Amino acid sequence: MRLFRLFFGLLIVLLLSAQFLPNPAYAASSAAIRAIDDNETINKDFSGQNLVKAEFADANFKDANFKGADLRGVVFNGTSLMNADLSSADFSNGIAYLTDFSGANLSNAIFTSAMMLKSSFKNTTVTGADFSDAALDRGQVLRLCETASGINAVTGVDTRESLGCR
Repeated sequence: MRLFRLFFGLLIVLLLSAQFLPNPAYAASSAAIRAIDDNETINKDFSGQNLVKAEFADANFKDANFKGADLRGVVFNGTSLMNADLSSADFSNGIAYLTDFSGANLSNAIFTSAMMLKSSFKNTTVTGADFSDAALDRGQVLRLCETASGINAVTGVDTRESLGCR
């Protein structure tokens, strides 16, 4: 009888403690995301292409052409876009984390609601770009404000206003 009570008590403790343990984490399906593999990154001309929700990690797109590309929801993670042409591209709701835009042409590009933290914008051209509701590091915003000008041809938003320049 004593063994039965011990077993029953242990069972109750296990059942009660299970309620307070964290639930296991399950990964979300990535079926909606297209990862671009290394073979495809050899191509540096993506002008006018539909790359919606594509994902680029640790890719080197130095001097690449994304002019007029549909980059809505695209993820650039640790990617080099040095001297790349993203003019007139739509990067709405995109993510560029630890991405180097140094020397890139972002003229008339749309970055509404984009998350661009920890990215670098040294000597980047942003004439007519729309950064409405985009998240950028304050230091990078100040850097962009030094040369920001123009109005986006599609959205009609003033670049300086979208960056919050004073």
